[in-house]
Amino acid sequence: MKRLSLVLLLVFSLVAMAGCGGTGTKSDTASGKKPITLKLGHIQSESDLWHKGAQKFAELVAKKTNGEVTVQIFPNSTIGNDRDMTEGLQMGSVDFALVAGVLGNFEPSLQIMEMPYLFKNEEHLRKVIYGPIGDDLLGKLLSSSNIRGLSFWERGPRQLTTNKPVNSLEDIKGIKIRVPEIPPMVTAWKAMGANPTPMAWGEVYTALQQNVIEAQENPVPYIHAGKIYEVQKYIAMTNHKYEYVVMAMSNKTWEKLTPDQQKAISEAAKEATQYENKLVADKTNDLFNDLQAKGMKVTKPDTAEWAKIAQTTHKEFAEKYGIDIYNRIIEAGK
Repeated sequence: MKRLSLVLLLVFSLVAMAGCGGTGTKSDTASGKKPITLKLGHIQSESDLWHKGAQKFAELVAKKTNGEVTVQIFPNSTIGNDRDMTEGLQMGSVDFALVAGVLGNFEPSLQIMEMPYLFKNEEHLRKVIYGPIGDDLLGKLLSSSNIRGLSFWERGPRQLTTNKPVNSLEDIKGIKIRVPEIPPMVTAWKAMGANPTPMAWGEVYTALQQNVIEAQENPVPYIHAGKIYEVQKYIAMTNHKYEYVVMAMSNKTWEKLTPDQQKAISEAAKEATQYENKLVADKTNDLFNDLQAKGMKVTKPDTAEWAKIAQTTHKEFAEKYGIDIYNRIIEAGK
C-alpha cells in the first residue's frame, strides 16, 4: 500500500510540473502559448550596423511578446544571399530578412528607387520612404510578392572604392565595378563608361582580392564592415545613390501569428528603425574617419556630369516600372 501511495505521489508531482511549465523555457509563460522561433537573415557581418539593428529588433520582439516569440539572427549570408532570402520570404522558409534593391526583382516598381542620382539628398529620400510613396511601394510588394515590408532603414549614400584615385568620369572608363543584381544600376554605370559586373555581396571581398573586379560601391558602414579597406586603397565620394534597406517579413509567417504578436512585431520594427537610423547618423562619420586611419585615400570628384549622364537612363526604367511613382519621387525633391 505504501509503495502504491509513493507511485501515485510521483505521478501527481510529474503532472503538476508539466502543468507549471517544467521545461523551463522562457516562452512557457502565464499565457500558456507555444513558443515560436523565427529566423531573420541578412548578408552583412556581425560588426555591421544592420546586425546591431537586428539584435535590437530581436530584443524588442522578445520583450513585447513576453517571450512568446524569439527571433534568431543569421548574418553573413548564412541562410542565403539577397535573392535566396527573398525567395525564402515568399515560401515562408525565411521569416524576416534585411533586403534592399534586389526586392525590385520581385516588385518591379521598387526598381525606380535604384536609379543612381535619383535622390538629391537624404532629406529627399526620407520624404519618399516615410511618406505615402513609401507606403504605396510596400503595399505593391505585399500584393505582388506576398512579402510584407515592415519598415525602411536608412543606410547613407553609396560611395565608390577603387584601386586608383578617381577624380573624374575619365578615371572610371572601362573599370570593372561590382554592382548588385539591379538593372537600373547596371545601365547607369554603363552609361557613365564603367564596366558593371553584378555579383552577390558575399563574393565581393575575394573578387577584389583576386582582381576579378577593380571597384565596388556601397555606403560607408558597408565598406567598413566588409573590410574593403584591406583590398582597396581609394574611396571616391560620389554620393550616387541615397540608400535604404527594407526590413521584410514573410506574409505567410505574419498570418500564422496572433493579433497581439503581429502588433508587437510592428511596434518592434518601428522602434528598431529609429534605433538603426540613429546608429547610422551617429556612427558613419566615425567609420569614415577610421577608413582613412586604415589607409584609404579620399577623393571628391565633381559629380555634376556623372548625374547628368546617369539621369539619361531614368526614362527607360520609369516608363517600364511606373512613371507615376517616378514623377512623384521627383516632385518630392522640389
